[in-house]
This record gives sequence, C-alpha cells and structure tokens, in this order.
Amino acid sequence: MEISPSDLPWRSVYKLMSGSILPRPVGWVSTVDTAGRPNLAPFSFFNMVCAKPPTLLFCPIIRTTDGQPKDTLNNVRATGEFVINIVTESLAGAVNQTAIEAPPGFNEFEYAGLTPVPAVRVRPPRVAESPIHFECRLTQIVDVSGGVGGGAVVLGEVLHIHVAEHVLEGEDRINLQALQPVGRLVGNLYCRVSDTFSLDRPSPSIPPRRD
Repeated sequence: MEISPSDLPWRSVYKLMSGSILPRPVGWVSTVDTAGRPNLAPFSFFNMVCAKPPTLLFCPIIRTTDGQPKDTLNNVRATGEFVINIVTESLAGAVNQTAIEAPPGFNEFEYAGLTPVPAVRVRPPRVAESPIHFECRLTQIVDVSGGVGGGAVVLGEVLHIHVAEHVLEGEDRINLQALQPVGRLVGNLYCRVSDTFSLDRPSPSIPPRRD
C-alpha cells in the first residue's frame, strides 16, 4: 500500500506513525506556571539530542479537545524551565493518571498521589517517586503547526541530574534491570524492557560487507 499523507485525515496519519515508530520513551514533564502552580504530564514524543551540551527534547501536540496548546507548553514558554522525570514500571499507573486533560491550575501531583520535591536549579518540582530527573532550561521552541494535529518541538539544556543510588552502577552507568523503564506503544499499550539482545558494532577500520 502506498500512502500520501495529504490524502488521509490527520488522525489516520497519526495512527500510522505512532503505530510504527515504537517503542517510544516517555518523558514525564513537570512545570510551573507564572503563579508557581505545578503541572505534570507525560509525553511519548521524547528523546535526547546530544550530550555536549546535554540536551533533551519533547514534543507537545495541540489538544484535540479545544485546539489549544497544552499547559506544559504554555508554562515552558512563560518560565523557560522544566523537569523530565523518568518513567518506570511501578509508576505507569500514576503516569497514565497525569495524562488527564484538565484546566490550568489543576494539580496532577495531588490527583495521582505523587510527591513533589524541590529541584536544585529550576523552579518546577521533581517527582519524588521517579528514580531519575533531568532539570532543564529552555533553549528553543520550534513551532511546527498550531492547528489540531500539530505541535511543537521543545529543546532544553540539562542543568542538573538526579539519579537514585539503586539504579546507578559506578559513576555513569544505569542498571536497566533496576530501573525497569517502560515504553509507549499505540493506543492504550505500553511495553516493558525485559527482553533484550546484544549486537557488536562493526569496527570503523573494516569496510562494510557488500553482498
């Protein structure tokens, strides 16, 4: 089947993309508004960009309920700060609760029974129950489309990292079995990182084999 995206409704394009580009890591983003009220929401369009400077990105889409930007994006625009909290299997239920579309000022921490704790370098609180947090300062917002089905790319420089001792090996290695991260699939589906395999990378001094 050959498909031109312009021939389909955006929801169909979304289903094709989100059902193919997976599993996707989940960025649990905490922010505050200009009055200091906290907000917490998950984003499955999330990843790292580079390590020098350490930079992360997430992509908030326009709300389908009212065609408006999500509170997270509005808060980041207003304050220039956010925290990425890493999602684990034990937190999946709470993460799902914080996906609720609620009016500005709604406290997702309280709603999901989570504990906000102060960050070191930024104003938004961290999720105490998450084992890893990245405190970020906004560097750039790329507005792709402002209509329903559209969204933006938010890039932030990591200013401070919190890692719980039980998921850390040595100074800079994360224990995958201890972390137990989850990935986002399509619809209501998530996945565990419990079945892995290893492949040795080819040496750069050996040209690739051509069959």
